[in-house]
Amino acid sequence: MSEKAIEKLKFSGVKKSFGAKHVLNGIDLSVAEGKSLVIIGGSGTGKSVMLKCALGILRPDSGSILVNGGETVNLGHSERDEMMRKFGMLFQGGALFDSLNIWENIAFGLVQGRKMNRKDAKEIAIEKIKAVGLKPEVAHLYPAELSGGMQKRVGLARAVATSPEIIFFDEPTTGLDPIMADVINNLIVEQVKSLGATALSITHDMASARKIADFVAMIHEGRIVWHGPVGDLDHSGNAFVDQFIHGRADGPITRRTA
Repeated sequence: MSEKAIEKLKFSGVKKSFGAKHVLNGIDLSVAEGKSLVIIGGSGTGKSVMLKCALGILRPDSGSILVNGGETVNLGHSERDEMMRKFGMLFQGGALFDSLNIWENIAFGLVQGRKMNRKDAKEIAIEKIKAVGLKPEVAHLYPAELSGGMQKRVGLARAVATSPEIIFFDEPTTGLDPIMADVINNLIVEQVKSLGATALSITHDMASARKIADFVAMIHEGRIVWHGPVGDLDHSGNAFVDQFIHGRADGPITRRTA
């Protein structure tokens, strides 16, 4: 890696409100090329909104989001479509299409986005099925026929099928038992490294964060309150991080009750 890391994704002063509710209050953060950054923080702190702004699902009220040094806020429709080709996404709930079989789910971006013929797309889909530890026969099953862990593997296979430059992971281990969660974490690390991709994940699962991250950032009340190497988590010197990673009720993070 060069002395100066190349910024693949960069947020500068990103703000987003919904009416009177201020969710993002000036996000400043960057992810270096080929690195994995995990955003941690409690529910309602802005993690998902930040991710949706990066993906272009939501438009920030102000600020800048750069991908490969190019501005992505306020892109036109065709420019947005072109940028989305650089992205892969593993959704929290899997978000598989019930009416499509497994290989069609995995190949969806290849067929619909890249206009690849179905034969070639199917071959790639089956390669990805095997890459995430599933048997090729799974290709012709439907999502309803798979367990939650298998569905998550299919979601990962779909996320990497187009060989994206940047992969987003939204709570990748939610709903999984600890053993399957660790399997998914290992697969994420393996697939991201094999592609040489840059990864941005959001999670409240500290085991997952420690396994898949090169760097960790903590968001609280719409601001980044700490950012550093994953190895520094346990001695961050930050009261918010310390309370969160140890799950303590007492500390600067409060939970309001009705």
